[in-house]
Amino acid sequence: MIANTPTSYGSLARALHWLTALLILTAIGLGLYAGTLPDGSQAEVSRLITVYSLHKTIGVAAFFTAMVRILWALVQPRPAPLHPDRRSETLAAEVVHWALYGAMLVMPLSGWVYHSAVVGFAPILWPFGQALPLVPLSEAVAGAAKAVHHSSALVLYAAIGLHVLGALKHALIDRDATLARMTRGVSGGVSAEHGTFAAPVLALLVWAAVIGFGVVTPAGKAPEAAPAPVASASESGWTVTEGTLGIALKQMGASVSGGFTGWTAAIDYDEATRTGDVTVTIPVTGLTLGSVTPQALGPDFFDAEAHPTAVFSAQIADEAGSLVATGTLDLRGMTVPVTLPFTLEIAGDTATMTGSTTLDRRDFGMGASYPDEKTVGFTVQVDVALTAVRAP
Repeated sequence: MIANTPTSYGSLARALHWLTALLILTAIGLGLYAGTLPDGSQAEVSRLITVYSLHKTIGVAAFFTAMVRILWALVQPRPAPLHPDRRSETLAAEVVHWALYGAMLVMPLSGWVYHSAVVGFAPILWPFGQALPLVPLSEAVAGAAKAVHHSSALVLYAAIGLHVLGALKHALIDRDATLARMTRGVSGGVSAEHGTFAAPVLALLVWAAVIGFGVVTPAGKAPEAAPAPVASASESGWTVTEGTLGIALKQMGASVSGGFTGWTAAIDYDEATRTGDVTVTIPVTGLTLGSVTPQALGPDFFDAEAHPTAVFSAQIADEAGSLVATGTLDLRGMTVPVTLPFTLEIAGDTATMTGSTTLDRRDFGMGASYPDEKTVGFTVQVDVALTAVRAP
């Protein structure tokens, strides 16, 4: 029988129960295993990303399976407790069940929010996109979600442990039909009313505390604002008032994007001749690249400690009706020719500019231990947009 009865669980409820348990325990095992893995060589990083991708993918599957299970439970009769006279024990069992229901939703959902609020590292292995709607790219949101994910794991471990101990007590000490009702659909007990709303209310208080902890913990606080890009040279013909300098690449086939803060630009441009020059100074430590920022700033890539500054110096010229900045990028001890096509609109004393170019990380000696594109792509797209005002 698919549906529940007042004294037994139907086949669908039992299947969802064991499938959810399998997915959650697998996700937990993969997450704990990933935390023990090294990340030194390309092979180690590739393995780490693969394990985390599986962890996230199975976690998302567990979330949707748990949703179906909970919705099915809400529209089905709840088999009566086998020992309604043991009120304290019955209340404790129901609190654990409600806490477990919450854990099955909060833990994977908070992990997915964290994944959506940062960029990079270990994509979810499905074709439906990586980010949740309405979740911004935000270190503050990511910190809060991470704190909730970790604290909800503790609730999940406790709820699973108590749930298993309770099942063993019923099977080995009480020798009743509790476990058999969920394994074979055995009928047990007599039809009776369930308890009050005390159990769900107590479980709700637990989850309010868990989520509240994530909101107020230091990991969930917003980081200090990064310095805005401002033209550094007083002799510059134009002063940058706002702008973005972003980069995008592929990691394990998934898009990873980020950008630099604190950069400065000295721009001299003549509207009449459509010529000029530009020098952009970029603090490498101003890079944010989501969860892979530490790896990107490390010796294998930007090597920020040894090479804290990058400089782009170029001449601006009109080539066949299109503006191009042609020059060099000094980065990581390498000087590489770079051409940046861009568009420019000037209204009075305000100019807006957008440009894009593609670089190859290998030209700068980046990622030598990643000789193929399976883990980290070779090409890096650079996008710049700024607004500048004419110097008086």
